[in-house]
Amino acid sequence: MEQPIFTTRAHVFQIDPTTKKNWVPASKQAVTVSYFYDSTRNSYRIISVDGSKVIINSTITPNMTFTKTSQKFGQWADSRANTVFGLGFASEQQLAKFAEKFQEVKEAAKLARDKSQEKMETSSNHSQESGRETPSSTQASSINGTDDEKISHGGPETAALITENDRLKTAVEQSNANAKKWETELQTLRESNARLVDALTESSANVESWKKQLNSCKEESETLREKISELEAQCAEASAEKERNAQLSARVQELETELQDKEQELENLRKQAEIIPQLMAECESITEKLQAADVKNKDLEERIGGLQADIEDSQSKQGNMKGELKKFMDILDGKIDELH
Repeated sequence: MEQPIFTTRAHVFQIDPTTKKNWVPASKQAVTVSYFYDSTRNSYRIISVDGSKVIINSTITPNMTFTKTSQKFGQWADSRANTVFGLGFASEQQLAKFAEKFQEVKEAAKLARDKSQEKMETSSNHSQESGRETPSSTQASSINGTDDEKISHGGPETAALITENDRLKTAVEQSNANAKKWETELQTLRESNARLVDALTESSANVESWKKQLNSCKEESETLREKISELEAQCAEASAEKERNAQLSARVQELETELQDKEQELENLRKQAEIIPQLMAECESITEKLQAADVKNKDLEERIGGLQADIEDSQSKQGNMKGELKKFMDILDGKIDELH
């Protein structure tokens, strides 16, 4: 039976039979490509199966050559299949290992062919020798009588012929035994092929079940992806809610700080309410001084023309201050009444 001696994965291509130039993909994805050794036939094959379909079944001969056409692609021609196979690998190391194994298998196939030719030549030589020697022995026996008479009359040449005859008989008997052995091995191979066919049928059924399982797994993965998308959306909403909560917390802290500042200002205003009469008196004195300053400034208008606008602005601000102070006094009176 055949045994795998090397296995790798690659994308399989075949040359377009019409154009003989373009590559046609034989597999949709990377598949297993293996070297098999048949010990009974002493032969090597490259086999690749995609599901239940055999896409490579190439017997390696000494005349084949594996050519690297790029860093990750190689090809070889199979005259028996009347096509050219191409393999695309995932890395340069895989291509180098496959090419090295191809060369080893090619040399082994060459040695096996040479040995078989030597056996065939040896067997043909033996048959020719037996064909040449048997008539002479028959003639000698017919002329000289029995084997004993031939030995007594013929001498050492006749004895050598008899010995060669016996050896040939032994070889024939051995070849018959080998033929029976080969018939037994052939029957064993047929049974093995039947078992392989059964196994292939079973594997095809398994492939169908695996395809169904794969489809169910794909559906489950799609459902899981949708759930993951929903969870991601929920997580995004939760993150946005956390950010809003953080912003609200910061705003609350700012408002608390502002409230404390307002309370401090209110306390300061309460303290300042006690000195408001003095401030009013000071404001009146300042007003009188400003009026006096206005009288004096009339004499200095030519010198301080550029400062007149600032003085008027200060006067308007003081007027606003008086209004605000009056409003504030009213508010304070109301607050004081409320406090009483």
